[in-house]
Amino acid sequence: MATKAGRIVRSLVSSPLVSGYGSNKYGGEGLLAARGLGSSVSLFSSSAAAAVEPEETHLNSTTTPVETRLFGMLKDYEEYRRALYGGLTHKALFVDAVGTLVVPSQPMAQIYRQIGEKYGVNVSETEILNRYRRAYEQPWGRSRLRYVDDGRPFWQFIVSASTGCSDPQYFEELYNYYMTEKAWHLCDPNAEKVFQALKNAGVKIAIVSNFDTRLRPLLKALNCDHWFDAVAVSAEVEAEKPNPMIFLKACDLLGVNPEDVVHVGDDRRNDIWGARDAGCDAWLWGSDVQSFKEVCISVSFFLQLHIYLSEWLHLAVSLILF
Repeated sequence: MATKAGRIVRSLVSSPLVSGYGSNKYGGEGLLAARGLGSSVSLFSSSAAAAVEPEETHLNSTTTPVETRLFGMLKDYEEYRRALYGGLTHKALFVDAVGTLVVPSQPMAQIYRQIGEKYGVNVSETEILNRYRRAYEQPWGRSRLRYVDDGRPFWQFIVSASTGCSDPQYFEELYNYYMTEKAWHLCDPNAEKVFQALKNAGVKIAIVSNFDTRLRPLLKALNCDHWFDAVAVSAEVEAEKPNPMIFLKACDLLGVNPEDVVHVGDDRRNDIWGARDAGCDAWLWGSDVQSFKEVCISVSFFLQLHIYLSEWLHLAVSLILF
């Protein structure tokens, strides 16, 4: 069986730049944004190296000469960045919010229907989801941005189009629900530990998200707002991914250059292409990296050792106490 490294390099050979967007299972960011995860990476992207674990840095006999050369190029690039930044591949990490940091705790259509029943909503969850997708994909004529300030006009349109209910009380209850910790949970339960290790190593971290002004209170409700050195919200910076301006604004907030940054997100168009257009590196969540520990390992081998030692010490203490 081919090693993990071989599989990554093979994916580069088989799917360079011709892959479509990650599938949009649920819709956009904001009230709901748990998008599907893409499955391939662009040719010559250092992001492929992100999923290579240290013990799997060799290629076995099943890999082709082309794959071997590509893998060598990726490793050379990674080593170059580590030398440039004193053991780190990047000086700053940008993280997408919905679909990467957090996901809805329950399906959107289920919540729309459950809350809507007392307001007379009797549409099936399947129909709500289909209507939602159609409404979300329509051009938003009132503004070039979907999320302006609190995003209420946009979301009122979405909720009404999805359910057929325009009751203002229904909308307010639904709108406020998605600003609470009940509506969301972290994609990776180890995120806090990893982010702290990165910050201790001098890596700056920012959220870069297409969202309305509810994002900040939502991060506070989830008790993770203090994990980040900056938050770039599209509704505040007046630019939505894939517009490179939102990434450049995040660079300004952290005081770094785009080439110093890697962005991690789950949407190929918004996150990967947008970040690269701004001059940042980019890794696709769910494909290039599966967890924030993998992100940490990719950014710093020394942080990997720190995490493994911390886990070993925690286990040892647990065994002693037991």
